[in-house]
Amino acid sequence: MDESIKNRAGAVSNEPLLSIICPTYNHEAFIAKALEGFLSQQTSFNFEILIHDDASTDNTAAIIAQYAERYPTIIRAFYQEVNQFRQGINPSPSLFLKSRGRYIAYCEGDDYWTDPRKLQLQVDFLESHPDYVITYHDAVAFDDDGQYGVQLTGALRSDASALQLQRARAISTLTVCFRNVMSPLPAELQMPVAPLGDLCWWSLLGAHGKGKFMAEIKPAAYRVHPGGIFSMRSSKQKLHMTMQTYSGLACYYRRLGKQDLYEYFLIEVVCLALAALSPWHKLKALALVLRNFSVNLGKRLLISNGKPHVQ
Repeated sequence: MDESIKNRAGAVSNEPLLSIICPTYNHEAFIAKALEGFLSQQTSFNFEILIHDDASTDNTAAIIAQYAERYPTIIRAFYQEVNQFRQGINPSPSLFLKSRGRYIAYCEGDDYWTDPRKLQLQVDFLESHPDYVITYHDAVAFDDDGQYGVQLTGALRSDASALQLQRARAISTLTVCFRNVMSPLPAELQMPVAPLGDLCWWSLLGAHGKGKFMAEIKPAAYRVHPGGIFSMRSSKQKLHMTMQTYSGLACYYRRLGKQDLYEYFLIEVVCLALAALSPWHKLKALALVLRNFSVNLGKRLLISNGKPHVQ
């Protein structure tokens, strides 16, 4: 056993500074790699691992139990008898609320980290920069045939303003470390209304600060495989999931009275809806939008001029 793990395992009375959240399902071939990546982290602080097995039908739960027995002061395992995801429940938000750390790191059971300094670098940055709420770095997508390049390209390989986070800017989910400021998710941002939970999390975190891209951390490994919940979806399915999530965010910000964010996500929904249409239906939809815009503009002008308006 690594000396750093021995020290953490012996510190029963010390509260963890950080909580690692790991949801998993039928990851028998992958979960040990993920857990070894967590346990190999070289940190000056204690951390805990909250791992949630969503009623796997393979040996995932048994492998988790073996690790939990070896590291009882680090690993907190949660086992489901009925698959929660199929019930329309994302288990991660409940794990956020169970976590004891000041910071939360996230990685699903089929992915893994490659840099043993990752958590130390991220926590050190957040400890010394109170105006930042989240740190993230790059990840490389791969499958059995090889690698497919980094996930973040161009402008995404940079810091994010609070507004960009609130607008659900893309971040490699398996790389994040953020402040534990999560509250229970509002109804508009829960499954199945908003199926892409991570976009909702970044948007909510944007109310608390900025995001830091840390290029010095080695890319994490994002595994593409037939059992992947999102990676193996078709482009059309991904588009519809994003559209649903943006619609939920629009409803949420409308309820809060944040008109700018409400309108931003509403426009994104319209753009995604148009992208899903055939060329002919795009023209019909644009014509309908133009007609409604002209009618509503005319009504507003009539009201502003003090003329009577009849519904």
